Amino acid sequence: MVWDYVAFVVFLVLSTALPLWNKCGDGKDKTKAAYVFATGSRVSTFAMMLSIARGTLGVRSVLGYPSELYYRGTAMWETLYGMVCAYPIVCFVFLPVYYSLGITSVYQYLDLRFKSRLVRCLASATYVVRSLLNVAVTVFTPCVALKTVIGLPYWASIVGITSISVFFTLLGGLKAAIHADVIQGLVMIACTLAIIVQGCVSAGGIENVINTASENGRLQFFNFDMDPAVRVSTVSALFGQLFMSLSIFGCQQSFVQRYVSMESQKAVVKTLIGNIPIIVVLFSLSWVAGMGIYASYVNCDPLLFGYISVIDEIVPFFVEDKFVHMPGLLGIFMAVLFNGALSLTVSIINSLSTVTWEDFFLQLPHFQTFNDRKQLIVIKCIGAFYGVLIVGIAFGVALFSGVIESSMLMTSATSGPLLGVFLLAMLIPCCNWKGAAWGMIVSHILTLWITFGKLTMKREPISLLPLNDEGCTNATFGHLGPPETAFFVDSDDLYITNNTDVEDVISISKEPEDFLTELYSITYMYYSLFGCFMTVFLGIVISMITGTSEEDAYDEKLIHPLALKISRYFPGPPRKYVADKITSPDKAVNHVNHINHINHITPERYTPKEIPLPDKKPPV
Repeated sequence: MVWDYVAFVVFLVLSTALPLWNKCGDGKDKTKAAYVFATGSRVSTFAMMLSIARGTLGVRSVLGYPSELYYRGTAMWETLYGMVCAYPIVCFVFLPVYYSLGITSVYQYLDLRFKSRLVRCLASATYVVRSLLNVAVTVFTPCVALKTVIGLPYWASIVGITSISVFFTLLGGLKAAIHADVIQGLVMIACTLAIIVQGCVSAGGIENVINTASENGRLQFFNFDMDPAVRVSTVSALFGQLFMSLSIFGCQQSFVQRYVSMESQKAVVKTLIGNIPIIVVLFSLSWVAGMGIYASYVNCDPLLFGYISVIDEIVPFFVEDKFVHMPGLLGIFMAVLFNGALSLTVSIINSLSTVTWEDFFLQLPHFQTFNDRKQLIVIKCIGAFYGVLIVGIAFGVALFSGVIESSMLMTSATSGPLLGVFLLAMLIPCCNWKGAAWGMIVSHILTLWITFGKLTMKREPISLLPLNDEGCTNATFGHLGPPETAFFVDSDDLYITNNTDVEDVISISKEPEDFLTELYSITYMYYSLFGCFMTVFLGIVISMITGTSEEDAYDEKLIHPLALKISRYFPGPPRKYVADKITSPDKAVNHVNHINHINHITPERYTPKEIPLPDKKPPV
């Protein structure tokens, strides 16, 4: 495997150095804006689209989706419906509200809208916790394949990915992360196409690949089973993924950072809408690769035969098995997984450090006097701290396998309340900070209660589709050596697995017996929908009970224009906004200075004549 090691190291060095080449020529980032938003350097629309697509799919598109189709079918493929529907909603609901606000952290919008540090900090803390859990799993995921195929220890992979990510964060900022996404995305596409071509060759053509998958129950679409305990159906895939995608695309700092780094709102809309076919193609390529792998092993499954121990190892095993005569390709494939986790970690660390600085550190009086250069230094130090923290959490994931599923459930559970508070802010003019805060708190408590209840409940393993090892012989994978979990039987000339866990996994879940068991049995696909609904419902009810006061008035530009227009037709006294209380230039300047303090903008940029004043005070 010498050539594989060489290819792994060379690709890793090149993909790290090339995005920083322009950075070395341009010198260090002069301002915080250049570091956080890549201002002062033009990022092409194609690069931004591919970067957003990589951030959407992640490492799971290389390892997770092919193994999902192989062992569980196409149910999860239908999450593409919700993902695609989320893009136009983000374009026409979220972007018009906060694109031109000039904010560095997306959670500053909540401070402007509700005039509450509590709501802002709750949303920011939700994002930080979710991102840390998510990035720890992202870092650990390729470590499994790297250890299985190349033999790289967990600690080396975890420390390596995180260290290079911190290096990128300190030197490159957002621009380097976007360019790294482009390089790794293109190589990932090339590797996926190579797997598809090899799978078709091994199975005897694309027609055989499709027929084999269809005849063995791998292609099953449009399952409208309304049972909430079903792991994934068409309904849960559509609505569950829609709310999770809206929370990620519309409320997550790493994505909004990319939006506001572009030259105009029109360019952002063009990029997001144009990204839909890219997502569809890249998402579907991974599933087609799973079809090719399944057709190649339809008569001799490596899991039953004992060559792999978990289903996620099927893709690296296929590369090791079928590309054995192409030295170096396995190393490139492993480097793609390594760099896939790397690029996502860079993006998330960059966003986490920005959010932590803007929403927590900058609220303290001591840090408000820092100039731009000192702010940039502190942001980079925060990023380095998060790198160390991610290493620790990733080691925890490696030591306790249940943490992986726990972090996935936490990610789904925290998406709903975060999306709900943004919908309250943008679409519900009557909502105040009390309703938003209590809606988030209660929704978090309920969703986390269900999540931890699901983890503590004695659950049956997820059922797998039928597998076959009747075509296995000693020579099937002879070039890979004997499996560790099998014993030899002379009469049948077969390696037969003695791992009873495989038979335990292929089982059917039992029917729930009581209310709590039924509640905990609800699929995690609905957690985001439930959390969002509870936040919005409680936010409206509590706001109506507590009412609004003069201090709750805000700028009407913080509400979506359509929601503002519709609200004027509702019964009751018209709502007062900030502009309704401004009656003199002095008050207008004081109001602008308050907004500048929240956004940390120097007052010299504004003059009283720039403030639009009403001709007369409207009736209350």
